[in-house]
Amino acid sequence: MTDSLQCKVMSAEEAATLIQNGELIGVSGFTLAGYPKEVPKALAERGKALREAGVDFKVSLFSGASTGDECDGNLARAGILDWRMPYQSNPSLRKAINDGSVRYLDAHLGCMGPMVRSGALPHPTLAIIEAVAVTPDGRVYLSSSGGNSATYLALADKIILEINSLYGDAFLGFHDTFVPALAPFAKPIPILSAGDRVGEEFVRVDPSKIIAIVHTDRADSVNSFSEPDPTSKIIAGQILEFLHHERKKGRLPEGLPYQSGVGNVANAVLCAMANDPLQGCISLYTEVIQEAVFTLLEAEKLKGASGTALTFSTAAQKLFKTNVNSWKKRFVLRQQEVSNSPEVIRRLGIISMNTALECDIYGNVNSSHVSGMSIMNGIGGSADFARNCALGFFMTPSTAKNGAISAIVPLVSHVDHTDHDTMIFVTEQGLADLRGLDPITRAHAIIDHCAHPHYRHLLNESLNFSLRFSKGKHLPLSLEQVFDMHLRFMKTGNMAEDNFETFI
Repeated sequence: MTDSLQCKVMSAEEAATLIQNGELIGVSGFTLAGYPKEVPKALAERGKALREAGVDFKVSLFSGASTGDECDGNLARAGILDWRMPYQSNPSLRKAINDGSVRYLDAHLGCMGPMVRSGALPHPTLAIIEAVAVTPDGRVYLSSSGGNSATYLALADKIILEINSLYGDAFLGFHDTFVPALAPFAKPIPILSAGDRVGEEFVRVDPSKIIAIVHTDRADSVNSFSEPDPTSKIIAGQILEFLHHERKKGRLPEGLPYQSGVGNVANAVLCAMANDPLQGCISLYTEVIQEAVFTLLEAEKLKGASGTALTFSTAAQKLFKTNVNSWKKRFVLRQQEVSNSPEVIRRLGIISMNTALECDIYGNVNSSHVSGMSIMNGIGGSADFARNCALGFFMTPSTAKNGAISAIVPLVSHVDHTDHDTMIFVTEQGLADLRGLDPITRAHAIIDHCAHPHYRHLLNESLNFSLRFSKGKHLPLSLEQVFDMHLRFMKTGNMAEDNFETFI
């Protein structure tokens, strides 16, 4: 590091003093990977002290997706977050959003970068980005996530870099940094296979915008990978069986890449693929590369993985670092508007697998809000893939809260994915292929194959009541009772109490 950059090295506490009230901060990070850790913590402590002294101090935060507790959690608990976008998963931040103390805008992750670059959203005044290296001429080498970092670095007036020595020089070269032009100057993104590289390994910035450099060696705070539970294994098995069936019928070409959402069910599918003798090598074109890919690597079934984040537990980060030189050629990290590009997703023919909170009998999916009003995490990038994929699965256990909640309901309490964008529902009870089905046939398929047996009579009663009394018969809905199961849960804590009112 030359003198021009060395003079900007300082502690996180010193860097935090450079952040002003009302700043709009763009941070690196995508699903707990590659987010700044030191400066947000110091900022939270400074902001809390200022507010306790009666000084008005708040900041707003743009990210790629969720960040770790060091960032989202500390800022939320300090009470200095005003506005947050586009995705989060932190319990403290979730509480602040749901009690109304933090304004939150849930957004499609693939759209965030273009909205900022077009001016539809304000430009960040400050970027705080985790990197593994920076050169005197302004080449910034990102760490374990791409996210929206290139956009925030380009548009922010000021830049604070956290240089993470944990990854070392071996981590250089993972990124393929390419930011598409906006319309009317946009051109096709020249990605023809999951592993194609079309950009540079770094982000170019104006070195004069760098106001602070903070060193760290903290690992990303990601929960340890847990072995798939029995329910997840059953769901995974049904998906693989369906894929084999579709290939036998000639409806599914070999070699289509996969997108896998976050969580135990998604990990279970990848593990099942690794252990399935009928499954050949696969490619991933996804958002989050989870450590289930290690199972695929060990089984020699991973051609390559393209994403915008390496979301590994601390133990897995160490394992990855140990093998980084031999594994590096298998991985590409992109900016999220490329990893989630509708154009690329459609061209490659992605097989998409995402998790739902609840699904209704007509094919709509809620993936973000509990009881229609309380945010859980957000829509994430699931819609980017669900709407544009060649084949799309939504997966969920059929019940939650020890059976008190049915994941299959008469009508979802919040709509993230309409019935126009869903194809296949899978629970541990079974699989419903909704393609080409009219709404009523779709409803019967979902109830018969995906709903838990304890709830099927309630769902059939709701459907039959709507068929009898709804004015429109194409998509029959009785507004008087479609949310009865939700309302019952809010009143009693159980969707399936014995005193369910029979309308027929």
